[in-house]
Amino acid sequence: MFDWLSETVSSLTWTKALIGVLLFVVTFVVNLAIVSFILVKIPADHFKSNRKTKFWSGSKPAVHALAVIGKNILGILLVALGIVLSLPGVPGQGLLTILLGIMLLDFPGRNSLERKLLKRPEIIKSINRLRGRFDKPPLELD
Repeated sequence: MFDWLSETVSSLTWTKALIGVLLFVVTFVVNLAIVSFILVKIPADHFKSNRKTKFWSGSKPAVHALAVIGKNILGILLVALGIVLSLPGVPGQGLLTILLGIMLLDFPGRNSLERKLLKRPEIIKSINRLRGRFDKPPLELD
């Protein structure tokens, strides 16, 4: 273990360090932009229990079914990315990315899991602060 660490440190150059810092900054900014955009665009009543969505809406249910499958795949990818971003030393908004992924997934108990994440004061406070910067109303919770 120590041999691997000493080899890694001895092979580190300024160019590699700058590339690492640049990659760190770029991934942080891109993740923050995507998470911020989605959290600002969702309706304020998205997390209300009486809000209904139409599953088979539209004139082409096959196209809608493919869209739902794609949405679930994107949700799984966002949850996995959020877990990685939650690790120490990895830049990004891990819990917010997990929340976005969960919002995209369709599974039993999703609403209770969303509410459990939103009960954390630091999450709902940061979401509502972000929405306030863009003149959006705060999220309505049950």
